Amino acid sequence: MTSPASAACAVKPAISAKPKTVSVNGIAIPRAAIAQETQNHPAAKPIEAWQSAARALVVRELLLQEARRLALDPEPATDEEGRRETEEEALVRQLVEREVVTPEADEASCRRYFEANRARFQSPAIIEARHILLPAAPGDAPARNEARRQAALLILQIQQEPGCFADLAAAVSACPSGQTGGHLGQIGPGQTVPEFETALGRLPVGSVGEEPVETRYGFHIVWIERRIAGQPLPFEGVRPRIAAWLDEKVRRMAIQQYIAILAGRAEIVGVEIAASPSPLVQ
Repeated sequence: MTSPASAACAVKPAISAKPKTVSVNGIAIPRAAIAQETQNHPAAKPIEAWQSAARALVVRELLLQEARRLALDPEPATDEEGRRETEEEALVRQLVEREVVTPEADEASCRRYFEANRARFQSPAIIEARHILLPAAPGDAPARNEARRQAALLILQIQQEPGCFADLAAAVSACPSGQTGGHLGQIGPGQTVPEFETALGRLPVGSVGEEPVETRYGFHIVWIERRIAGQPLPFEGVRPRIAAWLDEKVRRMAIQQYIAILAGRAEIVGVEIAASPSPLVQ
């Protein structure tokens, strides 16, 4: 779910250095609080992190002031992991739940998005492969050089006699799959380390390629048995995902608009937030 602070991140500050004072309607945001908040806003430059942190705390103060003006009673909730909200977190949540009401995506909207983005809704491609692992620790240069050399020799041998792959896997592979000829079965996205997955995507089917695949575990000789292309998914299967995405998009925009309305009514010093002087914002 979108948090008000994250929704406000699209609103960029117009400051080029740390201001002496940051305040909302005369209530100062302590510099120490901004400094502590910067850890939640990684950025290329410290000043950018500081600005993002200051903006987030200004938005938080705006929302807290509005919640108190409306005399909301904090009712802290507990999440699935047993973490309980602070009273201020509860006030912000309750305010947004009360004031930011958005419609749910209807069938027509979901279908329009589906038709315009069909390429995004496919089952993942599956690869059937087998491999031989020659192990070498990441920091052991001599061992890695030797593993690379041995792998290159094995590749030459397999290229000359493809039918020997299973026997070589059983004889020299450090992976348990060696006992089944190096078979890894069907592999989908995210099931192997990134460097191995990248290699699976580029190696030709029915051969071991020209070079071994290097990973953190050592060097692999990989044989791609076949690739099974992803299949189009039916609308009914992806409708909940589309609806959730559209709902989140609308909610994020509505929260940004609500914050802009509050900012238009407030006196903010030290950070410039795009403000709307009227709730009749289109």
